[in-house]
Amino acid sequence: MSKKFTRPPVPQSIVPSEAFDVGEPKKCSAIDFAPGDIEINTGRPTLELVLVNTGDRPVQIGAHYHIAECNRAMALDREAAFGMRLDIPSGTAVRFEPGQSRKVQLTTYVGREVAYGMNNMTNGTLRSDIIKEQTVRRLRENGYCFEGERYKVRQKPDDRFADHGDKKR
Repeated sequence: MSKKFTRPPVPQSIVPSEAFDVGEPKKCSAIDFAPGDIEINTGRPTLELVLVNTGDRPVQIGAHYHIAECNRAMALDREAAFGMRLDIPSGTAVRFEPGQSRKVQLTTYVGREVAYGMNNMTNGTLRSDIIKEQTVRRLRENGYCFEGERYKVRQKPDDRFADHGDKKR
């Protein structure tokens, strides 16, 4: 015959009183900053490029976004920007209003130097000339603006579908 299951006893939690004397309770959740400025991306190669929003909507580009794959309406030298990101602090972004141009400083990716996702144009290492050529080709095939080009802004729905009285039903 099998025995009936009996639950084991619930263990008692014993916390020594000295456990509460550790640390500085009055400084809980406080952030202490080091004195002086923090210099980011020190010693990394940089590049200055002019980016122009040729679209009809604002574009915001985050600090770690692969610039070559950014919004189609942004006109820039995408080949030169391959493998680069904005040289700004993490968690920040640069916003471009329609028609606005701005000179920005770019810096290289470090670490594994790979770009996956975003607009699925690179999906591989940023060190390969073959992947760079494939990415630039894909960008052109998919209608991304390059330096000196303008994005073909879609006609507004009101203009496309409005009855202007010149069509007979």
